[in-house]
Amino acid sequence: MVFMVVAFSAPISAMTANLPVAVGFGNGAGAPAGFIIATVVLTIFSIGFVALARHITAAGAFYTFVARGWSRIPGLAAGVMSMFVYMIMEAGVIGVFSAFAQQVATSYFAVSAPWWVFAFAAVVVIALLSHRDISVAAKVLGVALACEIGILTITAVAGLLRGHGVNWHSLLPMSALHTNGVADGAIGLGLLMAFWCWVGFEATAIYGEESKDPKRIVPRATMIAVIGIGAFYTFVAWAVVSANGADRSVELASGATPFELLYAPAREYVGPWAVTVFEWLVLGGTFACALAIHNAAARYLFAFGRDRLLWRRLGNTHPRHGSPWVASLVQSGFTVALLVAAILTKSDPYLILFTLVAITATLCLLIVQVMCSISVVTYFHVRRQHPETAGFWRTIVCPIVGGLGMAFVIYLMISNMAAAAGAAAESPLFKAIPWVAVALLVGSMAVAAYLRGARPEIYARIGRTVFDDAPAELTPLGVHVDAN
Repeated sequence: MVFMVVAFSAPISAMTANLPVAVGFGNGAGAPAGFIIATVVLTIFSIGFVALARHITAAGAFYTFVARGWSRIPGLAAGVMSMFVYMIMEAGVIGVFSAFAQQVATSYFAVSAPWWVFAFAAVVVIALLSHRDISVAAKVLGVALACEIGILTITAVAGLLRGHGVNWHSLLPMSALHTNGVADGAIGLGLLMAFWCWVGFEATAIYGEESKDPKRIVPRATMIAVIGIGAFYTFVAWAVVSANGADRSVELASGATPFELLYAPAREYVGPWAVTVFEWLVLGGTFACALAIHNAAARYLFAFGRDRLLWRRLGNTHPRHGSPWVASLVQSGFTVALLVAAILTKSDPYLILFTLVAITATLCLLIVQVMCSISVVTYFHVRRQHPETAGFWRTIVCPIVGGLGMAFVIYLMISNMAAAAGAAAESPLFKAIPWVAVALLVGSMAVAAYLRGARPEIYARIGRTVFDDAPAELTPLGVHVDAN
């Protein structure tokens, strides 16, 4: 489960692509401290999140958490937004993968092919891996993740030992709140890049039904993933800034080849071979990320199908592998449709497709995380469920502070959206992103409110299917359903 979530975050891609933006255009040498702030906020949020996970286990994760913790009306909105996010994110990450694959094929094999050739090949391989049970995908992700962490650690340690000394100032939390000499730097952009690197950490709850002991494993995996990712990101960012020196780090990150922020210390202090390894592992890391996203999207489709809110066959599991194979095939078809749309509109797979998808996905997930924080308080203190778990700090203070932290990041994102989008800011779709998020939120709640009065039998199925401690009846699919 930890492999799936950390691979979703794609450490090597996050450090190679996101860190240069934070250093070159955000808070400069204070970027490592931005990861510390993000780690603290997300850890506080996760304390309330795992409190719910101890009592609610469902493939729908946020969808079921909000529906059962708060109400079915916001629950449907949380589910629709989360499902939409994961469904579009696969195409966006495959766009990045195809751009890297095209570059590698040209550089190392002198093979010239359109980006979409590599994109469709990735879709096919991901579909085949996801058809089997989750352990098959986890093994592939585990190997890719170990290699990513290995090369990043080697580069970081070598940079600290042989570089320009240790920059302790970059670890001070206050340094993340200053531009640190970056011309026209945006503090909010630096912090946004830090939070952006964690997108998908909540996926631990999605795989709860497929784990041996979800009540214990989901909370543990969530905290390991959040704190572990945060500590690792902070260490690598700090080591890279220290290895290059503060001024040179900003110069490299804001230059024509921002990847040199990591490639330069790798080349200088490890050896030219390390850059070659980086180029291949960035390719592997983006593929692993797309695979993890595909599995998350398939499980959201599965949850909606199982609750019969969408096509019922989406809720079918494979008789041999136990995987949500119908939902997985539908997700693959949806990804192909988005890629075809990108081809027809001649959109750049990295600068346009990925960037627009990433910004939309991050904004929607942040909104859902705020809703989840509200659900923790209402579940334990308004509905008074499981008083043995409820507590002032765990289920009141932490979700409130975490929710406010998420709301602040939403503000940062909206304020710095154009800077984060870069070339994609010129696209008409970019201006539609906030309206898409509002339409998904308000539209879904309106549909749920309509169903409550006009189709109560459908309304009652929203967030209904769970593995839970509550009184339950057994369904034909072998899962438990709230008897109420």
